Amino acid sequence: MSTARERILTATAELLATKDALAISTRAICDRAGVGMPEIYRQFGDKQGLLTAVADTGFERFLANKRRNPLTDDPVADLRTAWDSHVAFALGNPHLYRLMFTPTGEAKPQAIKEAQALLLAVVRRCQDIGRLRRPPELAAQSILSANVGVCLMALSFPELFGSLDISQSVRDAVIGKVTGDEQEDARIGTATVLAQALVGTLTATAPADPDAVDRLARGQARQAR
Repeated sequence: MSTARERILTATAELLATKDALAISTRAICDRAGVGMPEIYRQFGDKQGLLTAVADTGFERFLANKRRNPLTDDPVADLRTAWDSHVAFALGNPHLYRLMFTPTGEAKPQAIKEAQALLLAVVRRCQDIGRLRRPPELAAQSILSANVGVCLMALSFPELFGSLDISQSVRDAVIGKVTGDEQEDARIGTATVLAQALVGTLTATAPADPDAVDRLARGQARQAR
C-alpha cells in the first residue's frame, strides 16, 4: 500500500500532465491523493517543497531515459542521440520539464548534477579519441545549456521554435563547435549561425570579427529572397 507521501507525489505528477505547476492548487492535489491539507505540510514543509520533490522524481525518469541511450563506437554520434532524447523528454512532459529546469525558490533539484555527469562521461569519450576542442567540463556545460535553451524556447513559443529542424540545427552547431565536426556550408541556416555565436560566448571563443554573425545572417536573408 502506498504511503501518503507517495500518493501526494503521484497526484501532483498526474496533474502536471495537463497543467503548469503554478496552476495546480494544493486542494486539487489533496483531493486527488485522498489526503487532508495538513499532510502536504507534514511531508514537504510547503507547496514549494512538494514541487521540488516532484522535480526530483522527474529527474529520476529523465536520468533513467539517459542511461538507456545506446553507446556506440562514435561518441560524437552518442552526443547527438543524447541531445535528441533530451528534447523528446521535454516535448513529452512539458509542464514537468519546466518545473525541473526552471525551479523557483532556494531549493533546487540536485539531480541536475548527475545529468551533467552523464553528459560529461560521453564528452570525455570524445576527448579520449581526439575529437574534443574544448575542456570537457566546459564542453558539457555548453551542450547542456544549449539543449535546455532549445527545449524551453520550443515549449514557450512552439509556433516559432517548435520545429525539430531548429533543434537539429542548434545541436549540430553546438556539438560541431566543441568536437571539431563543424560543417563548412555556404547555405548554413541563420539558426545554426546564431547557435555557433552562442557557443563562442559560452566557451569564451567568440569570433575575431564581431560583425561576422550579422553578415552571415544578412546573407542568409538575401539567399531566401
